[in-house]
Amino acid sequence: MAVTILGIESSCDDTSAAVLRDEVLLSNVMASQEVHRRYGGVIPELASRAHQQNILPVVSEALKQAGVTLSDIDAVAFTRGPGLLGSLLVGTSFTKGLSVAADIPIIEVNHLQGHILSHFVQVPGRDNRCPEFPFLCLLVSGGHTQIVRVDDPLHFEILGHTIDDAVGEAFDKCAKLMGLGYPGGPVIDRLAKEGDPKRFRFAKPHIPDLDYSFSGIKTSLLYFLRDRLAEDPDFMEKNKADLCASFQQDLIDILLKKLVLAAKQTGIRQVAIAGGVSANSGLRNRIEEEGRRRGWTTFLPELRFTTDNAAMIAITGYYKFRAGQFAPIDIAPLSRAAEYGDR
Repeated sequence: MAVTILGIESSCDDTSAAVLRDEVLLSNVMASQEVHRRYGGVIPELASRAHQQNILPVVSEALKQAGVTLSDIDAVAFTRGPGLLGSLLVGTSFTKGLSVAADIPIIEVNHLQGHILSHFVQVPGRDNRCPEFPFLCLLVSGGHTQIVRVDDPLHFEILGHTIDDAVGEAFDKCAKLMGLGYPGGPVIDRLAKEGDPKRFRFAKPHIPDLDYSFSGIKTSLLYFLRDRLAEDPDFMEKNKADLCASFQQDLIDILLKKLVLAAKQTGIRQVAIAGGVSANSGLRNRIEEEGRRRGWTTFLPELRFTTDNAAMIAITGYYKFRAGQFAPIDIAPLSRAAEYGDR
């Protein structure tokens, strides 16, 4: 019998709702919050207020587009964490209210697990390639950088992770230092296409095993710009494209070095990427290049599934529904969610 899941995502500044029937996407609606642009980053209090305004119309529209009513929904999956606590509270509270009012069970989802499983969302009329188990996933987002071994939809092993900052934070820092606005990642990606990635070099970390570190390369960029601007106040403006291309190239080199090592150690040749930074065209191209060179089968998420979205929450909810993993009504959100895999 088919299972219909309503997914709700509210971990940061995007309010999203999606409906899946088994693994097939019926709708995926999102409301973004433009208010944060003027501040150069997400303001948690403003984000939670916007979620309160958006969540009901977003869920209503998702049900409408899917052609279903609440009576057709078998369970509601929601993001428990990690994320901004105020934003998570809105999604969790709404889900609980919906559960009580419509007598629908609820399923809590780890946001990071959702990103990884977004590869299994089936979109009608598309070539829906999915990784075979086991596969490796390079999870790269604004707040997390991990290499994860995925043995099945509910069993994960974190092979490596950042010991300080995430790669997304490094992109954000670069954008802020260069006055590129918010969000800066897409701007860096666009400018990098026009620049020379070998023009400048920044300090790369030497971290053992499969772990990452990005705090040092951010500091290297900061001091490099300080010294060059002291010599020439127009240095950054004259070399903006080359700076973006070089910094992005170094970040991608760091990511790929550990991913290649993980593939060698595990012998796994199914390799995927996920998370917000997986939208970066430079990273996507390098993953495919490495795949061709090393005999990997690579998987890149659709761009709309790289950002925070409810389809990834719904697909995770579907697998947990099949496993009978439901949440109690008194469950609380967690800004730093417990690990979803073993380390």
